[in-house]
Amino acid sequence: MGQAVLALKAATLTLAGNAGPVEILKGIDLDVAAGETLGLIGPSGSGKSSLLMLMGGLERATSGSVRALDADLTAMDEDQLARFRRANMGVVFQSFHLIPTMTALENVAIPLELAGQADAFDRAEAELRSVGLGSRLDHYPSQMSGGEQQRVALARAAAPRPAILLADEPTGNLDGANGEAIMELLFGLRDRYGATLILVTHAPELAARCDRVVRLADGKIVGEDRAGVAA
Repeated sequence: MGQAVLALKAATLTLAGNAGPVEILKGIDLDVAAGETLGLIGPSGSGKSSLLMLMGGLERATSGSVRALDADLTAMDEDQLARFRRANMGVVFQSFHLIPTMTALENVAIPLELAGQADAFDRAEAELRSVGLGSRLDHYPSQMSGGEQQRVALARAAAPRPAILLADEPTGNLDGANGEAIMELLFGLRDRYGATLILVTHAPELAARCDRVVRLADGKIVGEDRAGVAA
């Protein structure tokens, strides 16, 4: 196991609900090594996506600590978190989250421009071509299939060369063939850039390709599999 790029210690997440506070995550202890591919699995409502959001600084731990690349995410304000994510993380959601008024090229390039990349559009075009969308650069999300939109989302996440890739059900809205293609691209990005990949999935075939799978239930880690060996 290499150096931990993500480390959670006794991390909890409590959110306000209609009937009062709801404990989403309860005392999570988890280290993720550099270059590791980690799958998060468990039934709906077990806290998988919330844990991914905690790792990405998209949710703030109620107590405990969350460190990424040796930076304390719990000590950062929203602006600091946004800058940290932009520099170090790529996030892929189930529902794509593309900007509908921007072309595929603009959706990938604008975040790079905001980060100060002088070659933002050249890099965006290269990344889109690498995911098979060289002929769709000027198309808007509404002109693309679900599989194509997820490819744009992957290109946008990968273009900054992030150290950490976070993916929340990346094949959840896609049919089998498109899901398989996205899965290949996601693991290809990991291999190309040496990124640490953490993904939430219900797909057994996706989980089976991970170095380690952590199982959650009721907001807690209840077990893990390493290289096919249950623990």
